[in-house]
Amino acid sequence: MVTAVEGPDAIAEHRSGRKRARFLDVRWVDETGSTNADVMALAREGAPEGVVIAAHHQSAGRGRSGRTWTAPPRASLLTTVLLRPAAPVAPLVTMALSVAAAEAVEAVAGFSPGLKWPNDLVVESDDGSTRKLAGILAEAEWPAGSHIAGGYREPAPHERATVAAGIGLNVDWPDDVPDDLAGIAVAINHVNGVRTTTDVVLEALLDRLDVHYGDLVSGRECDVLAAWRERSSTLGRRVRVDLGVDDVVGTAVDVTDAGHIVIETLEGDRRTLAVGDVVHLRSE
Repeated sequence: MVTAVEGPDAIAEHRSGRKRARFLDVRWVDETGSTNADVMALAREGAPEGVVIAAHHQSAGRGRSGRTWTAPPRASLLTTVLLRPAAPVAPLVTMALSVAAAEAVEAVAGFSPGLKWPNDLVVESDDGSTRKLAGILAEAEWPAGSHIAGGYREPAPHERATVAAGIGLNVDWPDDVPDDLAGIAVAINHVNGVRTTTDVVLEALLDRLDVHYGDLVSGRECDVLAAWRERSSTLGRRVRVDLGVDDVVGTAVDVTDAGHIVIETLEGDRRTLAVGDVVHLRSE
């Protein structure tokens, strides 16, 4: 259950000036369990594409593989967008949101975070290590019959998926980062001292998402992929991909049209991976 504290037009004063076509219904809440869960609930009630839920605090934020997402109250942008793309391009929603978030940070704070496959924004240190600025979790409900549990079939071009595209982006954190996050996480204000607010970052993000999601649903998926490749901190790097049962070590050389990563292994062959946790390895 969420309690709204601001209406759709409450942060219009922070708009960049660009008139976006989507994502105008922005609903800020003081606290909720999970913005992804809230958006999925709205979707099942028939809410239209483009509804945005943003929270000042989450008590049950989630990341990939069931991980929790922790942030001090009002210190991070915690938001989820309801999307209903054609099912064949739904897997690229994470990339469109990643690029939009990176461009928003660049516009608001003046630095460019890297994109770590599959769903993180990172800031690279001088020693080659990376710290996480943001994480994305896109959860989808697929057309009937196209889910693996029901005997997978390729979704038809006219079928649509329902996607709750969520992001947690660290904006203005205290200087004393909790010990369990030190060296792992970073906030915008830690990078170059820029102080901004979550609503300003959200407006910049939605303006850019309007562009890249528009490309995605208008047959220009190649533009989204090209923008992601340009900002990738994973491609060209030596990496280890944890698949749970084994690891794949090699160089990340590309992503496919479906957003899967291509690894050139130490043995010289190429493997295409749809899922996995990537660790950037330092050059020897």
